[in-house]
Amino acid sequence: MSNDILTHAERGVLTLTLNRLERKNSITVAMYAAMADALAAADANPDIRAVVIQGHETVFSAGNDIGDFLNRPPSGGESPFRFLRGIAEFSKPLVAAVCGPAVGIGTTMLLHCDLVYAGDNAAFSMPFVNLGVCPEAASSLLVPQMLGYHRAAEALLLGEPFMAEAALEVGLVNRIVPPTEANNVAQAAAHKLALKPAASLVETKRLMKKGQQQLVLRQMEEEGVSFSRMLGEPAAREAFGAFMEKRLPDFSKL
Repeated sequence: MSNDILTHAERGVLTLTLNRLERKNSITVAMYAAMADALAAADANPDIRAVVIQGHETVFSAGNDIGDFLNRPPSGGESPFRFLRGIAEFSKPLVAAVCGPAVGIGTTMLLHCDLVYAGDNAAFSMPFVNLGVCPEAASSLLVPQMLGYHRAAEALLLGEPFMAEAALEVGLVNRIVPPTEANNVAQAAAHKLALKPAASLVETKRLMKKGQQQLVLRQMEEEGVSFSRMLGEPAAREAFGAFMEKRLPDFSKL
């Protein structure tokens, strides 16, 4: 397991900790693979009854590691898409603790968690358009459902960030707590879940998600095809190049 993703199992709860603070927990292909493998193993392990995904009290995740993406653009069934499908299909309770920036996948993965606890410093953003690509993780389906169309357009078309209070208002998070308490609150919720009948938890989650599970997976697949194609197009090349060169992108001729 990568040192950038720490795993710890205790009393029926598996904790995945994003541990790349020097890069603001930006996620590499190797980190996606580690999380996908951990989720698959947890789903198959009867001793694991809930999973927590957490970062640091100052940052959850800055999203995809741009340099890693430029060097190893994903395609098809590779690690990012395997993680996204894995988190969407995970049958047991998923709990998240989010503090500080949650950019791109740092926000969209939360759409597939069952309980989300946010520090009062949490800042959510989905700037896919600003990077010349499109939404992922079925966020083009789930964000309009959760936020309503116009707020979703603000978040996805403008890439406007929103803070913890707004996330609480629309139901993306369950509770706002001080950043130093978020991970502990998520752990307490997960351990409370771990004491409940596992079969009841799994069946209740299945029934809640049954109505749109296939829609989510189909949307995720279509987004993945578009995302992979757009990574090689001029807008994304300009956006990523500008990011690496620390300048504003120029889309005026695209």
